Amino acid sequence: MKPADLVISNMGETREEQMQIVLVEETKETSPIPTNENANYHPAVPLVQKWLKIGLYSLFGLSGASVATLLGSFYFEKGGKSKWVAALVQFAGFVILLPFLLISPKRPLTEEGYQRPNKPSAILLTSIYLSFGVFQAGGSLLSIVGLQYLPASTYSLVSASQLAFTALFSFFINAQKLTPFIINSLVVLLISSVLLVVNTSSTGSSVSKGKYILGFLCTVAASASSALMVNLAQLFYRQVLKKATFGVIIKLIIYQSLIASCAMVVGLFASGEWKGLRKEMDDYESGKVSYVMTLVWTAICWQLSSIGSVGLIFSVSSLFSSVITTLTIPIVPVGAAIFLHDKMNGIKVMSLLLAIWGFVSYMYQHYLEDFKSRNETASVAPEDSSNERC
Repeated sequence: MKPADLVISNMGETREEQMQIVLVEETKETSPIPTNENANYHPAVPLVQKWLKIGLYSLFGLSGASVATLLGSFYFEKGGKSKWVAALVQFAGFVILLPFLLISPKRPLTEEGYQRPNKPSAILLTSIYLSFGVFQAGGSLLSIVGLQYLPASTYSLVSASQLAFTALFSFFINAQKLTPFIINSLVVLLISSVLLVVNTSSTGSSVSKGKYILGFLCTVAASASSALMVNLAQLFYRQVLKKATFGVIIKLIIYQSLIASCAMVVGLFASGEWKGLRKEMDDYESGKVSYVMTLVWTAICWQLSSIGSVGLIFSVSSLFSSVITTLTIPIVPVGAAIFLHDKMNGIKVMSLLLAIWGFVSYMYQHYLEDFKSRNETASVAPEDSSNERC
């Protein structure tokens, strides 16, 4: 073979080898066979992340509401008298959340993981925040009246009726399915609350029977108000905002709390109660420092509870958020008996057991739904992969 032919032959072989290399690389890029990075992916990872987030929000809601309720009862027992101040601290703690606006993610993601181009108008958001803030202020006043006239344990157990109201409103507003387990949960929780209203003679409280009944009715009204609020909030979050970032949750709490705080300040000055705050602090049984720290920590705990509640409303549902709230039922009476020397009689124990039964019944239904959803996802995945191969 001539040298020229040998050179041409080698060039041809080189070109063929290069073309084969290119074809192999293109095949790797388009091949459905997973790479090492995708091979390490496991579908359970997003599920674990989801439940870790739900667990964190639940911890905030549970611990915040429990401690705040006990501190609110402590405030009245030690000489606090202002309903407006007690209601104000439920919202005034929003100032501690302001630094989180600087560190929260700026890119709003939806549940599907992409950013929506259309944002709600400023007028719509302002009107909704204003309505929610005023609505929260009214519900807060009702709950404060209940907490003032009822022992902490009784107040907590009556508040369990919020779950029944939430399920009812969820059915009409957010199309929540009412299964037998959920209906059982609602009936049991209602019985748990009704048992307490017939127990006025052994409440261990110094208030009159009339004030006890007033406190009971106000607590029930506050529970219904909160239930309607969380359902409207779920509808608003998913139909208007459609965002799931931590920053969005913080902004919602700050705006609503700011409006509610303004309403409470107006009520405080309009009622004239602000004139007696100095005397109230001086006469506080535990001292001035205890007076201030009680209000400060109550405000902080309510903000933790708000973060947990709003996070659960968007991450799961308004009904699930109310279920977590009912977990304070076994915590608050025990805490009140230990720290506030509240009495626990047979009726309260029975009401407590019924409330726990109602909570377990609902959680079992949630477990069944989650188990069914995972099985459906697992059955669809192989079909999708087989279609891709075809």
